[in-house]
Amino acid sequence: MDNMLYIAATGASQNMNALGVHANNLANARTDAFKADLYQARSMQAFGEGLPTRVFALTERPATNFDAGSIQTTNRDLDVAIKNEGWFVVEDAEGKEALSRNGSLKIDESGLLMNSQGQPIMGEGGPILLPLPIEKVEIASNGIITVRPQGAPANAMEEVAQLQLVNPPLTSLTKGEDGLFRNLEGAAFQADVEVELLSGAVEGSNVSPVHELVGMIEMQRQFDMQLKMMKTAEENDRSAAKLLRV
Repeated sequence: MDNMLYIAATGASQNMNALGVHANNLANARTDAFKADLYQARSMQAFGEGLPTRVFALTERPATNFDAGSIQTTNRDLDVAIKNEGWFVVEDAEGKEALSRNGSLKIDESGLLMNSQGQPIMGEGGPILLPLPIEKVEIASNGIITVRPQGAPANAMEEVAQLQLVNPPLTSLTKGEDGLFRNLEGAAFQADVEVELLSGAVEGSNVSPVHELVGMIEMQRQFDMQLKMMKTAEENDRSAAKLLRV
């Protein structure tokens, strides 16, 4: 009875963790370029005093779904989507380089170029600062940014910066709690001239709301089943105790 109760209790706890993965994915179904988390459950042997006779359930996030989200046309000058493979380099909250595919860009009052999550976009040498005031901005397929200063002639476009575009192996990347990706080995990212952009469009989330809702229902049913097993273990324990008293 003790083993049954232990397995059911740990299983219920891990079902709640899996439910949290589905809930987080669903909450980001409309987040630009969000990559859904995957999860898996497996049994683990419990070691301690005595013989390792018990196992417990473990839910873990083994990987991320790197499939590209759908491309949404916006016709906005500051919106760019990455064709096929590749990443933008951004600056995280700690001032370090990280990766994102969020190409919904904006310019703050100081001229700093950032994405819709407020993360500065990196160019060659650091964050990109555009000279203000600007009347028009164009981003080429290779990441080169040209601007027309306010009041300048229509053909007076000037090249001011270039987006840092990279394409490291997916096996070398890990996803942080902030949704950004980083190099497992901590190495600097190298620019890749093969990465191509599509102007006037953004990449959406690759989350399937239907899949996540079905997963949440499945995890909730498994959680209920684990509770019933715990209740059954308790009833069996009471029945065994009565027999011993006879």
